[in-house]
Amino acid sequence: MEKDKFKAFNEIYNTYYRKCFLFAKSYVHQVEVADDFASEAMMRLWENFENADDIINTQAFLLTVVKNLSLNYLKREQLKYLAHETIQNNTQKEMEFRISTLESCDPDILFSSEVRSIFEKTLASLPEKTRKIFVMSRVEDKSNKEIAQKFGISVKGVDYHVAKALKELRITLKDYLPALLFLLY
Repeated sequence: MEKDKFKAFNEIYNTYYRKCFLFAKSYVHQVEVADDFASEAMMRLWENFENADDIINTQAFLLTVVKNLSLNYLKREQLKYLAHETIQNNTQKEMEFRISTLESCDPDILFSSEVRSIFEKTLASLPEKTRKIFVMSRVEDKSNKEIAQKFGISVKGVDYHVAKALKELRITLKDYLPALLFLLY
């Protein structure tokens, strides 16, 4: 009985494997993937071979398995493609923004009295300790360790004050920010 089962399955395999493979390949366009799907269909048929009487049309059963595997594969590929396309679009938009910002950058504005005035007013509005730490860090180019020792605070404390000053400057100089970052860093 077992020998007859293997013989019958072998005949089905020889008859339908290639058809399953070609069917899958016509949709997924990948030889390895199509081979996997044809093999998977054969394995599912083998798993259900005891209930072969329930399978009325073997070819339809196999092609349905291959169809579903192929469909799931194509849907996953489509999602990957859409995600990749979205990333590319976002990267392109960012690049366009950077180009337009750079093209509109006027170095003369950086040194204009208006910008200097805004910069000085913003610094003047900061708490004294924050202002002094920022000036030492960004204007006098002192290390955070040196500043921390002078004020008796931790290096993280220095980072906090510099970040606080930069945040205020970003807000007040938002229209001039891309070019000013060049000067501050």
